[in-house]
Amino acid sequence: MTILQTPRLLLRELIPEDADALAQVLSDPETMRHYPAPYDRSGVEQWIERNRQRYQDDGAGLWAMELKKTQDPGVQKMIGDCGIVRQQVEGETLYEIGYHLRRDLWGQGLATEAAIACRDWAFAHLQSGRLISLIRPENLPSRRVAERVGMSIWKEVNWRGFQHYVYSITA
Repeated sequence: MTILQTPRLLLRELIPEDADALAQVLSDPETMRHYPAPYDRSGVEQWIERNRQRYQDDGAGLWAMELKKTQDPGVQKMIGDCGIVRQQVEGETLYEIGYHLRRDLWGQGLATEAAIACRDWAFAHLQSGRLISLIRPENLPSRRVAERVGMSIWKEVNWRGFQHYVYSITA
């Protein structure tokens, strides 16, 4: 089910068959270096199931990010995920824009393009005046995406055992 489209991307619900493509992102040690560890195959499958449950419970979650056009028919269209996830931060429920992109596509503005579309969707569809992104201070690429989405550092928190900047934007 397609949720959003941008000039270069389509965002749709994750399905179990996305596990191979998503593993290229979530199992990559470099891409996941700001997480406690990369995900193994079982972890990727659980990631997909968690997001499928979020679609039911929250009306949003991380969605599959696909390239609309590829030059080579053998190139995988599914290149990562991006979406809106409800998070508990210091006792407050907030909607987070999250994104993960296959490393060979970094630096092309794809994560920013998807995150901006998710920002606009969230403000139009969710009863929330604030969106956040939880980002480790040393994760400069993700911080730059958040800033291009219009976010700025709201506060710093210890979240899940690690220091995080809480980037924020209000409607």
